Amino acid sequence: MGLLTQVLSAHSSLYRGSLRRRYDGFFWPSSLERLHVAAVCYRIRRGEPEFLLVRTRNGHWTFPKGGVDQDATAAAAAAREAYEEAGVKGSVERLPFISYRHCKPRRLPSRKHIVTVHAHLCEVKRLVSPLEDYRNPRWFRAEEAKRRLQKFRTSEFASEVVNVIERATELISCR
Repeated sequence: MGLLTQVLSAHSSLYRGSLRRRYDGFFWPSSLERLHVAAVCYRIRRGEPEFLLVRTRNGHWTFPKGGVDQDATAAAAAAREAYEEAGVKGSVERLPFISYRHCKPRRLPSRKHIVTVHAHLCEVKRLVSPLEDYRNPRWFRAEEAKRRLQKFRTSEFASEVVNVIERATELISCR
């Protein structure tokens, strides 16, 4: 039995299918991938969903997102990111409703840093000041959220985040 198989067998709680998890500051080999999550934060205003977006350091709009590190679950990581980046206190769904590909704009030429992000719906109950004050969280109706998310993304990645908003809107309207 190979070393990786032995490690995975011994630490099966760290291994989730083909997803790579952080382990003692190192990452699993490239055949496995670190889990990235996003919190798609929403509220209902005048019968329509609004989405809470945050700014990146470069001023682009995005969902609160990050990696699953020492969190108990992916949903807990999404809740943590929503709190840290947007000051969200809310209800995060346990399972992701969609996945999308993401690449930081400055890394697009290499295309080696594309990650899959698993998006969890998060119904916002209340907001507090975010821990990351430069994030400037702001509410947008679905169409405006799509426009903001498309800016500074290639058409390929822009269509992915548009799909996230469209699918979230469908799910929210069914409730």
